[in-house]
Amino acid sequence: MTDQHLLGGRYLLKERVGAGGMASVYRAQDQTLDRTVAVKIMLPQYAGDATFAARFKQEAKAAAGLSSPYIVGVYDWGKDGDTYYIVMEYLRGTDLKSGVRSHGALDPQKVAQIGSQICSALSVAHRHEIIHRDIKPQNIMVLADGNIKVMDFGIARAKNSHLTQDNNVLGTAHYVSPEQTRGQELDVTSDIYSLGVVMYECVTGKVPFDGDDAISVALKQVNELPTPPSQVNPRVDIQLERIILKCMEKDPAKRFQSADELREVLNAYIAGRVIDIAEPTRVIEPRAATTTIMGQQTQQIIRPSVADSTVQRKNIAPTSYYTDDNDEPAGMGKGKVVAAVIGVLAVIGIAIAIALSFMGGNAQVSIPNVMGMTEEKATEALEGVGLVASVEQQYSSEEDKGTVIEQTPKGGATANKGSKVTIVVSQGAEPVKSVKVPSLNGLTAEAADQALVAAGLKGRMIEEVNDEVEAGTVFWQGVDAGSKVDEGSEIEYKVAKQSEAVSVPGVLGKSFSEASNTLSEAGFEVVDGGSEYSNIYVAGQVMKQSVTGTARKGTAVELVVSKGPQDTSIDVDQIGLRGMSQADAESALAEAGLRYDSTRTHTSSTVPRGQVISYSPGGKQKQGTTIFLTISTGDE
Repeated sequence: MTDQHLLGGRYLLKERVGAGGMASVYRAQDQTLDRTVAVKIMLPQYAGDATFAARFKQEAKAAAGLSSPYIVGVYDWGKDGDTYYIVMEYLRGTDLKSGVRSHGALDPQKVAQIGSQICSALSVAHRHEIIHRDIKPQNIMVLADGNIKVMDFGIARAKNSHLTQDNNVLGTAHYVSPEQTRGQELDVTSDIYSLGVVMYECVTGKVPFDGDDAISVALKQVNELPTPPSQVNPRVDIQLERIILKCMEKDPAKRFQSADELREVLNAYIAGRVIDIAEPTRVIEPRAATTTIMGQQTQQIIRPSVADSTVQRKNIAPTSYYTDDNDEPAGMGKGKVVAAVIGVLAVIGIAIAIALSFMGGNAQVSIPNVMGMTEEKATEALEGVGLVASVEQQYSSEEDKGTVIEQTPKGGATANKGSKVTIVVSQGAEPVKSVKVPSLNGLTAEAADQALVAAGLKGRMIEEVNDEVEAGTVFWQGVDAGSKVDEGSEIEYKVAKQSEAVSVPGVLGKSFSEASNTLSEAGFEVVDGGSEYSNIYVAGQVMKQSVTGTARKGTAVELVVSKGPQDTSIDVDQIGLRGMSQADAESALAEAGLRYDSTRTHTSSTVPRGQVISYSPGGKQKQGTTIFLTISTGDE
């Protein structure tokens, strides 16, 4: 697809901003509405498949029906020549994966806020019976205002779809749930698991399970428990750790059962309220078909059924909004990964069983502590007791080059002979490199800071009155765009501010439409704040506005509309007083906000002593009304 191509007679393609295994993403101009959009164009070899085309149409419609401030908007879809395309909201920001790579572990409170917003997006999708299936930081865009949007529902499957013959779609292996790895039918808790992995990576800077290839990572998702986040990053408190580990329970029934439930817990954590989360699972429960892996009885290989081994490969693969940042090897589609995982699992079990017969079964040794040793001596020490050293390199400004700075598992633990011990060797201080200064002109301060951070630089904002440019945008930078400076350098920039504030019109008592027009004409942004009950303003009138007095143009003003007075009457007949004991009846009336008088008594041959025979008045009564109870004295 060439630049400046007019797609569908409406969308003028400007430049390609991302590419994936099944689609390319372009920045484009909507010629009809005169706005910038993002267009995802499917590659011709997939669009030519009839099953793919049918699923594409259905899923594009489903994605377009999802409306949330935390979901990338889908505006349109169609076919141009031999290929299909989706028109989406164009975002300016950084994906969460890049943010974690740049900053490392994020603040736990910020992670909880991000998790809560992702839950809001998933809640909307789940209510439409759509499971995302590919929640990962590459699919989470962090905007300039700090909020997020979930992208790429292309891999999602609607539960009521007649075309969802392949429930075995495998998202990026580092984030898939155990049941997704096994090719089992999924529900909303699969997305909860993936979100737990995302939050784990955000608070630690690392994924919980890693390996040399997608298959080894997928096996760990099924067979291994994650290291508690606080052991990787001591700043993670026990409350957030338990929330994350509950999301990542291997058994879906032990996870949070809905995105709404998880969002409520995260919001409670953010507010500082005490949360009662059970102790996470410490041992993987054995299953019927368990194969010992290297002598560790708590791990297993799941042998797939015949039905599980059939994987339909042609599906709409997710593509990151601007980059194809998947963790699978290039050219290996997600359907192929699943097929490889399922097909190889049984073979691995047989191979390991044979290997164990040659390795002495479950012979265990004590792992030596090799911290501070040179790579050569550490390798000799590990191999000397029958272990295998796996060496990784990492820059460190605190440790001498060539020395071991991390070891997993740690020294003193026991392991089977032939087990792998990962050692991280210092490469010394990371060399300072030169980077290009990005153009900041026209960006907001937040967007400018994000652009500088993405380039490996720091920003220092200076506010200055300038009525010639839009308030809040950069109009000057201390170092010209394109210049090369040392990574980590500080770049000054100036942001325009208005010279004075203007009066905010008072709109209380007006209709929302009238109030909105008045504020908009005065240069203010109107935000719908919903509605509340009011005994002062009639229904439909504005009862609250968030900003009064003076403010700068462009300030957001939230308006709350009256629902009228709240009906606080209680239907006495619905309480079910007859036949209640006197104590229960009095308690029920008190809880309903009513008074009671129990002094009246009467004999009864049908109502036992101490129970209510009758009451008055009945029907709807205002709170505070006295209800007279007639109590049975029994058959006298």
